[in-house]
Amino acid sequence: MPTVPTPPATEQLPVRTAVVWAALDPLVGAGAPLRVLDVGGGSGMFAVPLARLGHDVTVVDPSADALATLRRRAENAGVGTRVHGMQGDGDLLHEVLPAAGATLDSGFDLALCHSVLEVVDDPAVTLREIARALRSGGQVSVAAANRAGAVLARALGGHPVDALGLFRDFAPGRPRAERRRFTPEDLLTLVEGAGLRPGPWRGLSVVADLLDAASGADPVAVRALELALAETSPYRDVATGLHLLAVRP
Repeated sequence: MPTVPTPPATEQLPVRTAVVWAALDPLVGAGAPLRVLDVGGGSGMFAVPLARLGHDVTVVDPSADALATLRRRAENAGVGTRVHGMQGDGDLLHEVLPAAGATLDSGFDLALCHSVLEVVDDPAVTLREIARALRSGGQVSVAAANRAGAVLARALGGHPVDALGLFRDFAPGRPRAERRRFTPEDLLTLVEGAGLRPGPWRGLSVVADLLDAASGADPVAVRALELALAETSPYRDVATGLHLLAVRP
């Protein structure tokens, strides 16, 4: 009897990704194989587990080194034929995808945009490109750094001057920091501006960065706590990251 693939959220994956996988599991854990686009996911942290579930994953990443790691990881996992790496930028998907033999009109079922909006030239353009690459009814998983979490992380790490500097960088009228951070309102505005319909937002790594391996905390208990706090204020408001799923109407 063939082995049924195990949904990644039930495996011993990093606690920091548990909330994202919990949100993705209803989409990827069962049913027909999906066409997945992973923007900026070059090393394969999500692409390879998704391919192991039977999905076809196209990864677009600007780093040749990351894509080489992706290829090795996919081949070692036995899913090399289901993972396709393309070098390029998220704000130029309309150029990259046709070169990969795909078309924007064919539409992906699911797109991932994780830790990308912080570093691209224009987050709004990137999200619009991703939205165009989805079929009607397709969904995008967006994860980005949280402004409040960044300030508190610096403070709790014993760097109050850095924390104050970050806080002031977020004040109206001041220059933007080199690496962007977002409020939930920022993220929702960007997603809606791309023509997507956002679902509820959740916090990523509410406690995982505080209760690391050195703390001796039981990772199973930390994972359970993360999942419990992720959708609840005030805990999610100070998480390291923000996450939401959005649908292309």
